Amino acid sequence: MSADPAERVYRNPVLNADWSDPDVIRVGDDFYLTASSFGRAPGLPLLHSCDLVNWTLVGHALQRLEPEGEFAVPRHDCGVWAPSLRHHEGRFWIFWGDPDQGIFQVNAPEIRGPWTRPHLVKAGKGLIDPCPLWDDESGEAYLVHAWAKSRSGVKNRLTGHRMHPHGTELLDEGKVIVDGDRIPGWFTLEGPKLYRHDGWFWILAPAGGVETGWQGAFRSRAFFGPYEEKVVLEQKDTDVNGPHQGGWVRTPSGEDWFLHFQHRGPYGRVVHLQPMRWDQNGGWPVIGDDGAPVTEHRRPDLPPQKPAAPATDDDFPGGRPGRQWQWTANPRDGWATQHSADGLRLTCVRTADAHDLRLLPHVLTQRLPGTPCTVEVDLRLDGTEPGARAGLAVLGDAYSWIGLRRGSDGTVHLVHRFAETAAEQERDAAPPRPAPDGRARLRVDIDAGARCRFSYDTGDTGDIGDTRDTGDGTGGGGFRPSGQVFAATPWRWVGALLGLVALAPTGQGHAGTATFTQFRIRIQEKRADR
Repeated sequence: MSADPAERVYRNPVLNADWSDPDVIRVGDDFYLTASSFGRAPGLPLLHSCDLVNWTLVGHALQRLEPEGEFAVPRHDCGVWAPSLRHHEGRFWIFWGDPDQGIFQVNAPEIRGPWTRPHLVKAGKGLIDPCPLWDDESGEAYLVHAWAKSRSGVKNRLTGHRMHPHGTELLDEGKVIVDGDRIPGWFTLEGPKLYRHDGWFWILAPAGGVETGWQGAFRSRAFFGPYEEKVVLEQKDTDVNGPHQGGWVRTPSGEDWFLHFQHRGPYGRVVHLQPMRWDQNGGWPVIGDDGAPVTEHRRPDLPPQKPAAPATDDDFPGGRPGRQWQWTANPRDGWATQHSADGLRLTCVRTADAHDLRLLPHVLTQRLPGTPCTVEVDLRLDGTEPGARAGLAVLGDAYSWIGLRRGSDGTVHLVHRFAETAAEQERDAAPPRPAPDGRARLRVDIDAGARCRFSYDTGDTGDIGDTRDTGDGTGGGGFRPSGQVFAATPWRWVGALLGLVALAPTGQGHAGTATFTQFRIRIQEKRADR
């Protein structure tokens, strides 16, 4: 983004990281967005904007996933799928589907809470992507949802229900209101968003899969149908693959906009903003440039807002991680220690799964930026237990991490480890190196295609944090490269994650701590204003 907030052009994506399955609303002059959070906690991120281009993370609606016992361990692709955000009778509402549990709901008087505990609206396997509608014209309430074939054996259809106006229960068994199998060429119909406009019930729903799909619009005079359909956004001759699944929002001046995702492999699902209008002849929505996604466009007719983006850097004041961080499962007491200074003090949690970071619930993560960047953090290993270790990871189906480990003789070494997608155990990516002071500054340079180059500075020939690099691999008192290039990989539905972790092998007693300070992400690529 340029420094000039009055610049009237924005560039996509407006959220260049994995804010999967976005939904958006306007309340007064403010816009709010939520997204899928899958098995991480806290979940249901809450973002705020005044111009639809610049967004900040203001909190989470879900502090712990339920049932709590099932999310005591990582379930990376489960949990919160495709939430819908609405505002009704002075309260914010979020509905989402857990494919293994059913349809849940939380609500709050303000976007920052307090949010209610999750309420199970309908139990069942494979119930996903729910969206409610309170119809002001009739006073009725409705809900539509999709199906996950992996749990239910059913997909490519949307089911509609009458809903209690309190949003607590569904009032019927449901009826299939759109059957994608009856529409030639349509498959994997999901992610519906339900609206009332111009006397019609509208369902905006994607089909065709996350990598190659399109955005559909369905309309009917009656909620239970019949519906007619039209493709309103697709890739065409652009570079934006599979542009679909998102939400429609209208500005105070009457402009219409559509926020949707684009699947970008290890970067996850980044968010684009498309202009939208209603065709004067047929009455259908027209999204983007006559149905093709735009790369850049005139900004919405809204008051200028200073450039902003969800936070990434963190000094961990008082030992508390910022809002951008999420655990890979429901957190437990004792994983992080609050204190009076800056720095994240993680306990070297004893675990039988020290051989595989993907199995650990106590990895603190944040989203991988969708543009080339450099990630750095200072680490001090205070754990005295042989085998105690801590480091900075790039985590996905495959992973790699660099950090410090204490040996059986009490000395500390710089280690760099990795695990391939199907591997059950990690191995060395580079030989261990002495770290006599038990400290290091760790770095990952992430280039185009999420290719990661790890390096370190242990201060043995210069001060920690001295970023001078001779370029000859010796470091010269600065960073030294480590290992081969690692290509980050996503999980099945989740983009790759940056992670901070501390652990120790099984045993008795406290294994000590590791302290992380000055976490920084520097964007390498200079971009024009969005």
